[in-house]
Amino acid sequence: MSRARADEEEYWHSSKFRAFTFDDEDDELSQLKESKRAVNSLRDIVDDDDDDLERFSWSGEPVGSISWSIKETASSSTSSLEGRDSSLQKGSSSYVAALPKQVSSYSLSNLFKGEVPRLCFSVLALSDTGVKSYTPELRRPKAEYKDYSNDWSPKDTVRRMQRGKVCSLERFRSLQDKLVLLDEAVAGHDGNVITAVLIFLKRTLRREILFRELEVRQVALCHLIHFLKETGEQKMLLDLLRFLDRTEEVALSQYREHLNIQDVEKKREFLKGCIGLPFSAEDTSHIQDHYTLLERQIIIEANDRHLETAGQAEVFRKYPRKASILNMPLVTTLFYSCFYHYTEAEGTFSSPINLKKTFKIPDKQYVLTALAARAKLRAWDDVDALFTTKNWLGYTKKKAPIGFHRVVEVLQRNNAPVQVLQEYVRLVEDVETRLNLATKYKCHDVAIETYRDLKDRIQLTAYKCKVERGSADEEKINSILNNAVRNTRV
Repeated sequence: MSRARADEEEYWHSSKFRAFTFDDEDDELSQLKESKRAVNSLRDIVDDDDDDLERFSWSGEPVGSISWSIKETASSSTSSLEGRDSSLQKGSSSYVAALPKQVSSYSLSNLFKGEVPRLCFSVLALSDTGVKSYTPELRRPKAEYKDYSNDWSPKDTVRRMQRGKVCSLERFRSLQDKLVLLDEAVAGHDGNVITAVLIFLKRTLRREILFRELEVRQVALCHLIHFLKETGEQKMLLDLLRFLDRTEEVALSQYREHLNIQDVEKKREFLKGCIGLPFSAEDTSHIQDHYTLLERQIIIEANDRHLETAGQAEVFRKYPRKASILNMPLVTTLFYSCFYHYTEAEGTFSSPINLKKTFKIPDKQYVLTALAARAKLRAWDDVDALFTTKNWLGYTKKKAPIGFHRVVEVLQRNNAPVQVLQEYVRLVEDVETRLNLATKYKCHDVAIETYRDLKDRIQLTAYKCKVERGSADEEKINSILNNAVRNTRV
């Protein structure tokens, strides 16, 4: 009897499987408790709303908590040990020790490295072979679920969305709940949240109900209109504008579709159809001008392409076209016409005068555009004729509706000769502006004559340093100063 007891004591002390004790800090139960505390400490790292998630073992069956696993392990271990054969000898300990121990590849270090999401550990009882195995329980990955909480209020949901957390809006099924959710999103002043809620309502509500509720919620309505414009949902946008009785916006939204039409003939027909839409009087005039301009551009483009290909016009040989005139703005079309068709009769579609009268181009805009085109061609006679007018007595004088100071600037940008610049600098009425332009662009004759007329001997003497020595300008200054001295003596 004592020998059997001694063998049993030796078995327990020699085996790597130790008996269950409450004071042994190195046993496996203590390690499991430490594992439990480590896993529970992860709850501060993970979302605090995940406590109610189901956990699954490798077999796919749900299991209990860690404490349950420990109790099950303890009971299984006890029953397994009590069923052992009482004639177990000393050599059996080596037999048990020789059995391979199945250790899971998942550990707490792997968990902290992020290799296995949301692990908790349970201990299986000893198998028939007498070997313990450790099987990790896996929670569902976060990607496999969106939200398992059903008790969040609309306010809490909006607050979570503002923090960037994933939320499911499907729980809001009644119309009242959806409208409260929308009102909370608007009250939060977060455009992204408002847009997200509107997308959910657009998907789950009938259009007439959605439009009716948005009619009294102007902030959300503006967000939806902007969203529909950005995403190109033209049909729903038009339905919404018609519901709101915004006829002009409906017409403008339809007119905007011409931007997506590439073929010029189709675009011309589309613009022709837009003329009858319910625009305001001013907008109707603009649509009519757009259609007329595109029609003119098609005619001009076809004719000029033929002339350029045939080589019949010298201006196209000397200055080849760099781009097509189609779909260009009115000012660009006028510049093109002044550059290539300046001398054509008024009856032709490509005549600058015809364009001016047809589209009611103001005199200032026409003169400035024609000046830039003719100066680029260095056609100084055309520039001179552009500003020369006759009165009823037959006298001619120069007049510029844009001001001669702007004429000088345009001519200088196009590298006009000094003689041409000086002619128009003299026509600047303001004396200070004239002197500044004359000094800036080295129009010495104009500067000298202006100082002479002002009888400003000091400034004229100072200006002498700005001209070349021995030049005609220096002699002119000396002559004026000498004549002023003689006249003073007399």
